[in-house]
Amino acid sequence: MIPHISKEQVRQALPYPTLIQALRVAFTSGISAPQRHVHTVSEDPVSTLLLMPVWQPGANMGVKLVTVAPQNQGLPSVHAIFVLFDTVTGAPLALMDGEELTARRTAAASALASSHISRTDSKRLLMVGTGSLVPYLAAAHCTARDISEVEIWGRSPDKARLCMDNIKAQALLPPHIKLSVTGDLEISCRQADIISCATTSTKPIVPGAWVGPGTHVDLVGGFKPTMREVNDALMAKATIFVDTFPGALKEAGDITQPLANGNIECESIVADLADLAGGIHRGRSDDEEITVFKSVGTALEDLCAANLVWAQYQATQAT
Repeated sequence: MIPHISKEQVRQALPYPTLIQALRVAFTSGISAPQRHVHTVSEDPVSTLLLMPVWQPGANMGVKLVTVAPQNQGLPSVHAIFVLFDTVTGAPLALMDGEELTARRTAAASALASSHISRTDSKRLLMVGTGSLVPYLAAAHCTARDISEVEIWGRSPDKARLCMDNIKAQALLPPHIKLSVTGDLEISCRQADIISCATTSTKPIVPGAWVGPGTHVDLVGGFKPTMREVNDALMAKATIFVDTFPGALKEAGDITQPLANGNIECESIVADLADLAGGIHRGRSDDEEITVFKSVGTALEDLCAANLVWAQYQATQAT
């Protein structure tokens, strides 16, 4: 029997500073991550299965299995497992909690992007959404920048307060950071240095008119062409970065829809994380530039995180 590495073990093996730096290296290390398979297995209610293979010659490979059921009541909408294999022998090495792995690597990827394209003096972070990913994103962004204030907005004020209480209860942010719930999204957008959206909305939530010069916008929630978190006006006036070009051009509604409408062109997307991590693109050009990072997720990030978890597990077993 291969070991099952629990959520808590995954969490302990992936502190954000370590994971962010590992991702910085991984994006330039020759890991192969083909376009993920996305299958709608039920239309009513909607249920989706995602298969995400990834490998590195001479090292490890794996596959993440993800199910998404947005209609779930009382259960998380996303479930996931990651299976790690030895690439050379093909032998299975471990089964890992995929939900914690996914949440942490997703947040770390946004923080990695922010370290290149948000303003270095960013202080105010606005979290748009109240789902399970929000606490992870808030913590990761506060690792990348010296954030002093975090606001949370959600369509349900009660859920926003629960999200805030969860962050406080887990002590996910340094004690000096002011954490609060906002009821006025427009004012909070206008005042934010970084806006991080993690929703499954199919209609834009943040319009371009609310986003001022120098703001960095992090778009994480949408993973289908039908999903939108910002409008075309924002995409048209921003410098756009993505985690990977193939994923964003196929799956991200915030990219595909304005491309189809003619409001942005392919040239509007100037770089991906590999370009930023490898120094091919300089990142933010000046303090007035509006930047957007669109993430749809890539299995490269999963393997990078899984390798750290596996190394930690082996070290623990050896002692």
